[in-house]
Amino acid sequence: MTNTHAKFLKLITDVPDFPKPGIIFKDISPLLASEWFPELIQELAELVRESVNENNITRIAGIESRGFILGAALAHEMNIGFIPVRKEGKLPPPTVRHSYALEYGTDTIEVKAGTGSVIIIDDVLATGGTLTAAATALTAAGYTVTDIAVLMDLKFLNRFEWQGRAAKSLFAFS
Repeated sequence: MTNTHAKFLKLITDVPDFPKPGIIFKDISPLLASEWFPELIQELAELVRESVNENNITRIAGIESRGFILGAALAHEMNIGFIPVRKEGKLPPPTVRHSYALEYGTDTIEVKAGTGSVIIIDDVLATGGTLTAAATALTAAGYTVTDIAVLMDLKFLNRFEWQGRAAKSLFAFS
């Protein structure tokens, strides 16, 4: 682990029993509010740059809500478009919806139809349900999901792959 990554990790806190008992929430708010945020976005850009260039990725899709923050900043850094993957009822119609199970309930996400090659960005990969739902919804909406990247991959909770590829991550916890 680099010194840069160590300073990022120091700012990510664990919140036990949130949003429900038994869940340990990874709070990235202190990292987002720090002076290290621009450097974090540069590190994420380096993580996905090869994929973006090789696959002619034209958009970053960010999952509500922390994936919005990372994804929009990353899209700006890489000078490509941004697609919001929203919770049900937050985008004006028409949308493409996909419902899925969470480790603590169920949810539905929506996206607007479009075309192009996208990379999905989110903050934490736990079981992979939200990322799979986002990839499924984006594909149904007309996009080609070329890659997936996350800030943190909780590998001890998942064996996540999308179309035979593992998600890229800055931090992986086994």
